[in-house]
Amino acid sequence: MIVDLTLNNAKAYIDNEIVDCSIAINEGKFFKIGKEASMPKAETKMNLRKLLVLPGLIDAHVHLRDEEKAYKEDFYSGTAAAAAGGITTVLDMPNNTPVTMSVEALRRRMKIAERKILVNVGFYSEFPENIQEAEEIIKEGAVAFKLFMAEQIGGLNIDDDHTLLEAFKTVSKLKVPVAVHAEDRTTLKKAEDKLKRENHNDIEAFLKAHSEKAEVIAVRRLLRLAAQTSVHIHFCHISTKNGLKTIVDRKRSGMKITCETTAHHLFLSVDELRRIGTLALTMPPIREKHHIAALWNGIEKGWIDILASDHAPHTLKEKKANSVWDVKVGVPGLETTLPLLLTEVKRGRLSITDIVRLMSEKPAEIFGLKGRGCLKNGYNADFIAVDFKRKYNIDASNFYSKTKYSPFDGWNVEGKPVKTFVHGQLIMDEGEIVDKAGSGEIIRRVKL
Repeated sequence: MIVDLTLNNAKAYIDNEIVDCSIAINEGKFFKIGKEASMPKAETKMNLRKLLVLPGLIDAHVHLRDEEKAYKEDFYSGTAAAAAGGITTVLDMPNNTPVTMSVEALRRRMKIAERKILVNVGFYSEFPENIQEAEEIIKEGAVAFKLFMAEQIGGLNIDDDHTLLEAFKTVSKLKVPVAVHAEDRTTLKKAEDKLKRENHNDIEAFLKAHSEKAEVIAVRRLLRLAAQTSVHIHFCHISTKNGLKTIVDRKRSGMKITCETTAHHLFLSVDELRRIGTLALTMPPIREKHHIAALWNGIEKGWIDILASDHAPHTLKEKKANSVWDVKVGVPGLETTLPLLLTEVKRGRLSITDIVRLMSEKPAEIFGLKGRGCLKNGYNADFIAVDFKRKYNIDASNFYSKTKYSPFDGWNVEGKPVKTFVHGQLIMDEGEIVDKAGSGEIIRRVKL
């Protein structure tokens, strides 16, 4: 038998250890992993020269924009940024224009994406106004629902507990997660209105409005409702000590809960926010150092299930509004997350095992992405080659993302993804996109 590709002289992360090996790929899947002498003949051979091979990262929280927000990002630029950052699968959030919250909107979005994407893309949906339509949305291919508690975006009345409870009951039968942005709208609005009346419109005012209290109230409310069903709640970008503690306490009781945090919540504090300004403004905001310490402890203890970028691109003009209340919140993260994490491996704070668990294995498990997340025979050949010794400075002006700024601009990092493969095809090589638009795949939730 002649396979499509063999990669020799690799150091690969397999079964919780790094081993010297060769890898054979055929028809987009891992065919054999072992010694070079045992590899089948191949149409193409590649010498990886001892580069570190990892499963392709799965970023479960990405805003690819496109459609009416294509001026900020589109499916091509966003997935090019993912490939450059060593990310082979992204899950696209639904707060687009128009909002993804129906079969028709999801189908249209997939159709637009399929001719542009470079990596695998799955899609969230907001809840429809008629919860009975949820099943058809999942059948169309949505991997999960998103619930934004800070502002009314989807079809559910987020202020009505009965409505949320009925939605949770429906979704629990569909066996898909509900990813939630946990900040309480009532708490936020009350604080924001008071600050506006007092003419406070700077970063300090934003931090007061988006307090730890706003996160904790939302987390507790959602857990109380979820406890009455078997729904799987996934908490997005947890940012506070008590928010995480509340989740961990309920996890210990056996509730089906998972949570994530982001690189910007791990690596930046309010000190950097005050220095950088509104370019680093996001929701929930960057926090004080004791919250950061709690998040790192959550990583170490295994309480935080995954890391995600929450890649949220905007134009520079949108990020530099005079009033903080007019600033578009969010930062880009697809091209910076892995280098930041690899740097912490070098410093001894993380391990390669941590990165693979947090950004490959566990996201695949949570979102039902069967055949992804590890290097294993028969699995999709989505993987990356990392130069663990490469030192460089992050340069946002060179991003593939349309967003040419970053709170990490200029940071010195060590460890760089230099090759990205999707279905066994080389997509990115030494920072260059080498495959054509449309080479990625639309992925759909697989029933468990």
